[in-house]
Amino acid sequence: MKAFVFHGPGQAAWEDVPDPAVKEPTDVVVRVDAVTICGTDLHILKGDVPEVRPGTVLGHEAVGEVVEAGGDVLTVRPGDRVLVSCISSCGRCRYCRDRMYGQCRGGGGWILGHLIDGTQAEYVRVPFADLSVHALPSTVADEDAVLLADIFPTSYEVGVRNGHVRPGDTLAVVGAGPIGLAAIATARMFSPERIIAVDLTPARLEAAHRFGADAVADVHEAPAQLVADLTDGLGADVVIEAVGMPESFELCTRMVRPGGRVANVGVHGRPATLHLEDLWSKNVTITTGLVDTYSTPMLLRMAAAGRLPAARMVTHTFALDRMGEAYDVFGRAGETAALKVVLGGERHEVAVPAA
Repeated sequence: MKAFVFHGPGQAAWEDVPDPAVKEPTDVVVRVDAVTICGTDLHILKGDVPEVRPGTVLGHEAVGEVVEAGGDVLTVRPGDRVLVSCISSCGRCRYCRDRMYGQCRGGGGWILGHLIDGTQAEYVRVPFADLSVHALPSTVADEDAVLLADIFPTSYEVGVRNGHVRPGDTLAVVGAGPIGLAAIATARMFSPERIIAVDLTPARLEAAHRFGADAVADVHEAPAQLVADLTDGLGADVVIEAVGMPESFELCTRMVRPGGRVANVGVHGRPATLHLEDLWSKNVTITTGLVDTYSTPMLLRMAAAGRLPAARMVTHTFALDRMGEAYDVFGRAGETAALKVVLGGERHEVAVPAA
């Protein structure tokens, strides 16, 4: 089969690799129908994730059809259309029993496209299938479903839930890329008083308005002052960091009010300074985290009900064999206005419920 293979920082190619096969009785093999590129994949290509070894197939998000299942798999079978989660879960270790699947100590966690071959391929082997793939409702299209493999659970769990967004809050989201937009969309479920989006790209600030931001600010135009002006000088109750840069993290700590919460979602490739000389007396809570995907079933139900604007984030589509071109477009988002790219064959035809 063909797959997108990492060969070291700045080097990757769409090339022939061996077909995957069931290795453990809890595995499935999925034929990939739709896959997307994550900002974390760009970090890997830059060399920011050194544990990814050359020769690894990248990718951790996909929708496809089960073509082979191990004998212990109970929840899906060949022919089922499924969502491949970015997180694999053994279901047995202490962390999995606490629904902290991202910290799985039984061989799971974030392994696809990281420690084992991932989803940017024609086929993928998925371990621990009973907890790591989800049967898809016929009413959810591929372009909606694939964004629930990582983007929406990550934004919701690591951003909105870790940040404890509450009714009446002022929420600031730094970074209006896919993670930031999904955070805006899911935060609205908790009725904050206002949502302020910060970015440096006009197209992304426009997208933030479409996804529900009440105000936007260019990162170069004193966004902390705008937040202060809108909150009588207090600052935001919750600030979500959705970039992964030292500068964006430090901006978040300047925008949060005393007693507020900073939820870091961005993947950081460089150290960020924690200014305790300013923060020590302000009772600020800072959270970090890897997604656990405990929310995926709920988000799938919302998508099936038409309550998540997932596919509205997709700006570019490509055939699977145009992976290199898709990476180039996604990696130059400031020039191409790309939000999310989806690769695959023909879009799944959703079933329309009878009236």
